[in-house]
Amino acid sequence: MTAKPSRAVLLDAAPAGQDRYGRNHPLAIPRVSLTVDLIRALGALGPDEYRVPGAASREELAAFHDRDYLAALERAQTAGRASAGERERHRIGTLENPVFPGFFRKASAAARGSILGARAVLEGRVAFNPAGGMHHAAPGAARGFCFLNDPVLAILTLRRAGLRVLYLDIDAHHGDGVEAALCRDRGAWTCSLHMDTGYAYPFRGGGMEDTGPLGHTVNLPLPQGVNDAEYRHAFDRLWPVVLDRARPDAVVLQAGTDILAPDPLGKFRVSNRAFLAVVARVMADAPRLLVLGGGGYHPLALARCWLGVWGVLSGRELPDVLPSSGRALLEAVDWDLMDEEDPQRARQLERRLDEAEPGGVGDEVRARVDRLLTAHPGLRRTRWCGATGDRYSDGS
Repeated sequence: MTAKPSRAVLLDAAPAGQDRYGRNHPLAIPRVSLTVDLIRALGALGPDEYRVPGAASREELAAFHDRDYLAALERAQTAGRASAGERERHRIGTLENPVFPGFFRKASAAARGSILGARAVLEGRVAFNPAGGMHHAAPGAARGFCFLNDPVLAILTLRRAGLRVLYLDIDAHHGDGVEAALCRDRGAWTCSLHMDTGYAYPFRGGGMEDTGPLGHTVNLPLPQGVNDAEYRHAFDRLWPVVLDRARPDAVVLQAGTDILAPDPLGKFRVSNRAFLAVVARVMADAPRLLVLGGGGYHPLALARCWLGVWGVLSGRELPDVLPSSGRALLEAVDWDLMDEEDPQRARQLERRLDEAEPGGVGDEVRARVDRLLTAHPGLRRTRWCGATGDRYSDGS
């Protein structure tokens, strides 16, 4: 492995394995702790690159969230349960958003990690908070496993400093909470590539026609079974156009890994090779960059992918073959959905990178990308020549 001085910082908001959602939940798996342990197993984390954020203050959280909601979260954590009224009003204490020991403290630490990540970006660093990316939460309610919307809190930190922000969401699920929070902010754009909400959470919104009141909202819903070539085609066509129109001073990337082929809640066939190529492109193009975690429900796929994300952000050339200490970490994962007979399991234990997911670019994906670039009011002033790939203006 090649190491060089890094300006990257890793925010560990779930030290000592404090990253599980109780029992019988898709997030009842090691994620952040496994990722950080795997990074350490490769010797890829220096002391100046590592920070433990601690919990956010009530004032920090109130920059976006309603105070009565924050009080309800604190009451539920103390009582170990939510009242019927709190379940109805704030959606806490449900199967989707369960109350478990320390749940508010855990969510608050993840939120502070993203706030500190934004401050690190303002200091000229690249930051990664894998516990972040909880993009569904509303000001006064939990949604989609998300209690606090840390991406919004991070973006508000950057906006208060006067930066224009582009939020890019590559999680398999539509980043609806962030979109709703920012759609009227003239200094912010959101762009989400996700599973079509006709068959995936949040089961509403996220269509190409959802462009926001300012035209700063970009959504590309993709069909089931999208492969590496199709995902790269969609991203490579869309990303430079959005970047050109948004003109950001900073990019916030939500890097949920549920687009990866092994993920039990995702419907795509994307390898971590394609995923990391997208991250590398964003890293190269972004004037400043904050990366957050997000979805991801296969612990081995997630940890290997986020290990690669850290390699990209910190400028390290990581080996493909994992050391014995890294393999031991992955072998020790206790997960009810682990398939010991899975033919890919040996590779997941031994190698950092997936095999590429085969297939060409289908007509449906091409048509959706073309339609979005042609019809979106905020993007159509920038046109693309299909023959050469060159960009030109339509003069409007």
